[in-house]
Amino acid sequence: MEFKDTYNTIDFSPSAVLFKEKNSKFFGYAFPIQSEDEVKPIIDSLRKQHPTAGHFCYAYQIGTDSITYRANDDGEPSNSAGMPIYGQIQSFSVTNALIIVVRIFGGVKLGVGGLISAYKTTAQMILETCEIVEKTIDLHFIISFDYINMNKVMRVIKEKKLEIVTQEMEINENSGLPIGKIEIKTRKKNAEMIFDIFNSIFEINIKRL
Repeated sequence: MEFKDTYNTIDFSPSAVLFKEKNSKFFGYAFPIQSEDEVKPIIDSLRKQHPTAGHFCYAYQIGTDSITYRANDDGEPSNSAGMPIYGQIQSFSVTNALIIVVRIFGGVKLGVGGLISAYKTTAQMILETCEIVEKTIDLHFIISFDYINMNKVMRVIKEKKLEIVTQEMEINENSGLPIGKIEIKTRKKNAEMIFDIFNSIFEINIKRL
């Protein structure tokens, strides 16, 4: 069985798409996100852009191993908006993605079936405009070491082509000597090997974030 440590997501937020049905307008938006905290500010911004809109329905999925998702109908009949949008996120096999469909009512009721179709179509249209990219699932580690061991650490980082996320120095309160702390990230499939390499080097500590 092949070890999979990649996922697909949307790379950027394209301009909105517009779908019309019986005078109602459905504006579709797509946003790459990393956390649920990003959702509300985005929706608040869209509310300002569309002051006459009655519904801001959305769905998102976040995560790789552990998936978080939500589908919100925002006042439309139950499961007529959020779930059809989420179904398209699943259909396109993307994660870390937020799809919002803004509806401006046109005076003609669409019925539950019509709403499901309209929200699904709008979500599909916006996802079709997105650039979908493959990214690696990365794990982060903190490496702590006395400054005299800096070369040992940097040699492994260079040899294994590891990415440094942050790097800082602080003073050891007991010895008064500088201590290095480096946060690195590596692909999930290499994580155990990288941990073992650093863990086996004398006077170097490594822990997973």
